Amino acid sequence: MKPMSNVDIFTITDELNNLLTGARVDKSFQPTKDIVVMRFHVAGTGRIDLVMECGKRIHTSKYPLENPINPPVFPMLLRKRIKGANVVSITQHNFDRIIEIKVKKDKYYTIVVELFDKGNIILLDEDNNIILPLKRKRFSDRDISSKKEYQFPEERGIDPISISETELKELFASSDKDLVRTLAMNNLGSLYAEEIIKRANEFEEIDKHTPSADLSESQIANLNKAIHLLFDNLQEEHFKPQIVKKDSKEDVVAFDLVKYDGFEKTYFDNFNEACDEFYSKKVNTDIKNIKEAAWNKKVNKFEKRLKLQEETLDNFHKTIETSQHKGEVIYSNYTTIENLVKVVNNAISKDYSYKEIGKTLKEAKKNCLKEAEIFESIDKMGVLTLKLNETSININPKLTIPENAEIYYEKAKKAKKKTKGATIAIENTKKQLEKIKAKKEVAMEHISVPKKRVKKNLKWYEKLRWFVTSDNVLVIGGRDAGTNEAVVKKYMDNNDIYLHADIHGATSTVIKLEGNKVNDSILKESGEFAASFSTAWSKGFTTQDVFWVNPEQVTKTPEAGEFLPKGSFVIRGNRNYIRSAKVRIAIGIVDYEGKRLMAGPVDALETHCDNFIVLKPGYTKKTAIAKKILHEINEDDLITLDDIIRVLPSGKCDVDEEYHLRKKYEKN
Repeated sequence: MKPMSNVDIFTITDELNNLLTGARVDKSFQPTKDIVVMRFHVAGTGRIDLVMECGKRIHTSKYPLENPINPPVFPMLLRKRIKGANVVSITQHNFDRIIEIKVKKDKYYTIVVELFDKGNIILLDEDNNIILPLKRKRFSDRDISSKKEYQFPEERGIDPISISETELKELFASSDKDLVRTLAMNNLGSLYAEEIIKRANEFEEIDKHTPSADLSESQIANLNKAIHLLFDNLQEEHFKPQIVKKDSKEDVVAFDLVKYDGFEKTYFDNFNEACDEFYSKKVNTDIKNIKEAAWNKKVNKFEKRLKLQEETLDNFHKTIETSQHKGEVIYSNYTTIENLVKVVNNAISKDYSYKEIGKTLKEAKKNCLKEAEIFESIDKMGVLTLKLNETSININPKLTIPENAEIYYEKAKKAKKKTKGATIAIENTKKQLEKIKAKKEVAMEHISVPKKRVKKNLKWYEKLRWFVTSDNVLVIGGRDAGTNEAVVKKYMDNNDIYLHADIHGATSTVIKLEGNKVNDSILKESGEFAASFSTAWSKGFTTQDVFWVNPEQVTKTPEAGEFLPKGSFVIRGNRNYIRSAKVRIAIGIVDYEGKRLMAGPVDALETHCDNFIVLKPGYTKKTAIAKKILHEINEDDLITLDDIIRVLPSGKCDVDEEYHLRKKYEKN
């Protein structure tokens, strides 16, 4: 993946500064060791994700990356220090591949994004001291560690926007490189170095390999003219963001380049969008390759084990065959071996060394002495190696001939016993290999590569909590204090019903009757909805009492001397109770004014869709549960992980396996 050039960074920074200045910092994430994502909220626009990859890229993105369940230290520190801060400015440092994001919360902070070499992301305090770097690094002139003062790298190269002809002359005069290398190594990179020379050639032919010190006055003047013609586009913000493609060559640039004449060009509204399409597509491929490699590693582990086990079993069979054969050879040459053993034992009794015995037998073999014809060698322990019928066998002269043969037969018996265990192990490994291959196939089908997040045109009720009862009556609830206010003040009519869980911290719930009559079924389902979207869920309750009243009983006027916080209301008069409403919800895709994701009571989901997941308060984090739900109910990529997380209750949850097992049993 190509790293962004200084020109790319200038363009991106200009757009980001216009887009994010004043934005509120939300959560930060670290999907991989080199990528940090900062989420912002922009008034009138909503959520914007900024992707920063060390040494590579920085741009807004609509392709949400999968985050680890347990966030690493760096994004957690960003959340602690700067969540809720407002962006003051986003600037490029001296036309270098360094970006400074300044934010203000209780005090000023700076996020430095280094995009040169392997890169880094560093959080600084208001005194320019390092709070925490993503990567600790030490150079001869810089120490990127906590509590150290941050030092920018030594300035090098030129600023093509402001460079004068005199400065250009000095640059060429002091360079010992050719023209193209001198430009490339001074903040321009090979692409823009080549582009400048191509544009200068419209005025005067200049060979890019000309030594910089040999350039003429007119050539330098024309190069200076080409630089300013090219980079006036940056200063005047004449951007034409585009992805260019020809054969296998593909690039993303901020404006039209002569070098890319004849290339297929796809234009975008802004450079951030162009970079998002260019880089995210490559990241998607990388993610798929990485995950496939991880699965292949698991498969290879079992394949290697199986191969080793099969080789071991094969060796056992060879041992059985060879050992039995050697035992038979000993018996079939009983007399010959016995005569040679007698000769050896006789020599031993006369205090001959094994070395002397071996030397004597070799001499006898040369002289064709019958007993010595089968002799091969004798080791320092006195064990004879004989060759009989093209078979090499070992004979211990201290043992009888049957005892020597029994050693081989016993070896064959032991190997035979081991074959049973080896065969069982092979069968187990084959089963495990089949399982892991099947899991790989399923995993690769559902591989979670980033999908583009498209801003949806939500219905008014989708901005709240909502569901449709089994009687097709819409029920809405607040998501927070602000929407609780809206539910009552903006959306509740005189003939509706107001519900609230009888516990501190719950959604204001309204049944939109719209001419329908309330019945026990509607109240039961609405009660479960109100109970589930209350603190009863995070407390792990299985049931919760819920009360309901008529709209005229709900008021924002407190008792004398009391104060009502935003989202709270006073209830006048008698309350009607729904006792022990179940704290449980189901999630599925329903067809209500079009297909959309709905979270509500089980009875409502059973009525409106076939495929849904039932949840109860539990111990699993939202992201993990959301991934499971996404794989189970997603139809035609209609919903995203974020869509599911958004409709879940506040707090951890688990799948209600008991419910699903019972339904499966009833179906069968």
